[in-house]
Amino acid sequence: MPPPSFSFETINPGSLLDTLIGFLLLSFVSGCVYIVNDYADREADRNHPVKKYRPMASGALPPKLALVFGALLLAASLAVSYVLNPLFTGLLLLYFAMNVAYSFRLKHVVIIDIMIIAAGFVLRAIAGGLVIHVPFTPWFLLCTMLLSLFLAIGKRRHELHLLQNDKGSHRKVLDQYSFDLLDQMSSIVTTATIISYSLFTFTSGRTVHLMWTIPLVIYGMFRYLYLIHIEKKGGAPDRVLLEDTHILVTVILYVISVVGILVYFE
Repeated sequence: MPPPSFSFETINPGSLLDTLIGFLLLSFVSGCVYIVNDYADREADRNHPVKKYRPMASGALPPKLALVFGALLLAASLAVSYVLNPLFTGLLLLYFAMNVAYSFRLKHVVIIDIMIIAAGFVLRAIAGGLVIHVPFTPWFLLCTMLLSLFLAIGKRRHELHLLQNDKGSHRKVLDQYSFDLLDQMSSIVTTATIISYSLFTFTSGRTVHLMWTIPLVIYGMFRYLYLIHIEKKGGAPDRVLLEDTHILVTVILYVISVVGILVYFE
């Protein structure tokens, strides 16, 4: 969704409630995707040392009951979303279809797999705008997509590193990637992200003083590259955010800077 720091002036009890409902609906739809995925993989999961403990694979949850519950949850989520915004309903359907396609096939297609991951974040950003009725610029969506690609590429590189060290983290699609390819893709996406964000600060319709946040974005991305290439991290971006003090402080300073600039200069 559009970051609250860019639309904080629209925050009110109503928009906060709609945001919470939208978040829950997206979570429920994502849960439905996992139900379908676990149902399809239940036989293979029974032979996996860890996945065999999943509810359907272990037999603790009847597969048909899980499917019925998933179908009802999806239908209820779509019904509630229609009350918020009919376009949000269409987006949830697209999100569900795309993720099911990813789970069954697209996660095995080189390059498409990381683009689908990025597309999921873009759809969430659009969903946020639809739920709270906040307009967003194409530059914002482009920045969201590029940053998501940046994180997805880093995740694939980390998985490839684990595979090279025989640590058991294997995806079929990793056979079609190499460190050189991922590093070239990362360089392209890093450059494109910084340029796009810089243009966004000048063309977002807000104050041009947002340009002062560009160094924070550059440092944050460079720090993440350091963690990927030197510290061999990047498998879980959310964990990196919480565990790396430099990244966490950069994010906090970024949010404070954006809010302060918009309050003071607008």
